[in-house]
Order: sequence, then C-alpha cells, then structure tokens
Amino acid sequence: MNIRPEEISSVIKEQIKGYSAKLDVSEVGTVIQVGDGIARVYGLDNAMSGELLEFENGVYGMAQNLEEDNVGVVILGSDEGIKEGSSVKLTGRVAEVPVGDALIGRVVNALGQPIDEKGPINTTKARPIERVAPGVITRKSVDVPLQTGIKAIDAMVPIGRGQRELVIGDRQTGKTAICIDTIINQKGKNCICIYVAIGQKASTVARIVNTLEKTGAMDYSIVVSSTASDSATLQYIAPYSGVAMAEEYMQVFKKMQKDFNIETKITAEALAKYPEVVTIEEVQQDEEVWWELLEAALRQAAEKFVETRTIEGANLKRDLLGKL
Repeated sequence: MNIRPEEISSVIKEQIKGYSAKLDVSEVGTVIQVGDGIARVYGLDNAMSGELLEFENGVYGMAQNLEEDNVGVVILGSDEGIKEGSSVKLTGRVAEVPVGDALIGRVVNALGQPIDEKGPINTTKARPIERVAPGVITRKSVDVPLQTGIKAIDAMVPIGRGQRELVIGDRQTGKTAICIDTIINQKGKNCICIYVAIGQKASTVARIVNTLEKTGAMDYSIVVSSTASDSATLQYIAPYSGVAMAEEYMQVFKKMQKDFNIETKITAEALAKYPEVVTIEEVQQDEEVWWELLEAALRQAAEKFVETRTIEGANLKRDLLGKL
C-alpha cells in the first residue's frame, strides 16, 4: 500500500481549517457535607443567592446560605449519588421555571418539568421563582369579582381577582372541593387557573386532574404537583413556581389593559370630534352596525388626530391603523 505525502497533508489542512477551540470556563466547588436534602459546598465564592448549581451527577441545587467559607445548597431532587468530595459548578442563572401558554393544560413538577407524559413543553420564556414583589403604591385595587359557583359563599364572602383568600378547615371537610369547584366555574370567563398540590398523594392529584379534564377545566388550567414522595426542597419551592407562572399572565393582562386604555381614549376623542359619524342612539339596537361605525371613527381619528410630521407620529399612526 503506497501512502502519498500530498494526501496526508491535505487531510491535515482540512482538519486545521475545521478546528475551533471551545473553552468551557466555570467555577467549580466541592461538597464538604450532605444530608437531608442540604449540601454545603466549598469554593464557590461568586455564587449568587438563588442561583442554580449543577452537581456532577446532573442533579441541580439552589444556593441559599452564602456564608463566609461555604455555600448552603438545597438539592432539587434526590441526594443519592452526591457525597463528600463531589464537584459542583455554577450555572450563572437563578432558579427559574418555564412560563407561557405552552403550560396550559399540562401537569408539571415544581421545576416546571412535565410529568403528564404529553411530551415536552415548547416555550422559550422563563421567570425566576423568587423576585421582588411590587410595592403597595404600584398595585391596583381588587375590582373584578370572582365567583366560586357556590351560592352560599358568593352571597356572604366577597372574592375578587387578585385577592388572597384562605380556605381553612379540618381534614376531609371539603376544602379541596371548594377550590376545584371554583376552577370549574371559571370556564368561559377569561381566567387562567393554577392549582398547586403540595404534599398530597399522587393518586389524589391524578383524581383532581381527571376531574378537571372531564369538565373541560384543563383548557385554562395549570397543575403544579409536588407530592408527598418528592423531596422537601421541591415541596418548598412549589408555591413559588406556581406564583411565577401566574405572574407571567399578570404582566400579559396588564399590557393588554394598557393597549385597551389607549384605544378607548382615542375612541372617545373620535366620538367627541365626529358626532356625525357615530351616534349611539341610531345604532344601539344593532351591535354589528355599532362596531362598523366605531371602526370608521377610529380610522378617522388615526388619520386626523395623529401628527405625521415627526417619526414618532408616523409610527403611532401606523400602529393605530394596524390595530383596525
């Protein structure tokens, strides 16, 4: 077999062209103590509070106590395979869960991972499980009622969206039944419901999900399950995960309300400026005609009220016309 030098040189040149140096730089620490779902790690001086840490067996943990010479880490899963001397590395991101419409109708664990065998959750959005709550001044007062569907409760107890309401009672008195009935009663009311099951039996959670599916309530619901068999850490962060998923919809509805308020203001100006275009008395009996004339008023407002001699005015005019 004859080996020609030019063939060898051509192969080496191709390999050199395709070579790329990929360096993975990460800070690595060492486990010095582990037990009861808690690990103490030495050597992670740059760890952030609430940051995700990855153990060498693939299990994640969350940094909690940032002490002078070590970091206290809660293990998000089983601590089997994690022992003294195991390596831990920083991930550079805080503990977060996936959020968005892809979660609706799904059953997930406290980390937002699907456990209903319906495939992966396709979403690119995520929110940290811990964040600074908005101040009292920036919060909107509760003004939208929420009915449970139980006449006795709705008649005596005023409940609104955004309100915290405690359901308290002894075992087997129907606390969960009230919550499930409330979720079922929200069908067709543009309300996203998130049920967080903490420390319950897996069979109980499965029965609740089955009830929601039979009544069609899973079409607007998310179930976060951290059963009694899960670690104490997962049960600890489960309510935070549920609130993070809910806050995503709070921000979305807040933006929608802002856009609606802008359009309503322009509509009011259009009605005041062009009373001959839309008169409520003439069309109050015909809702379809009303919306057609309202669209015409919005279009005239966009044409005549928005100044187009500036770039900002031209962009606003384009956005208004795009909403019609």
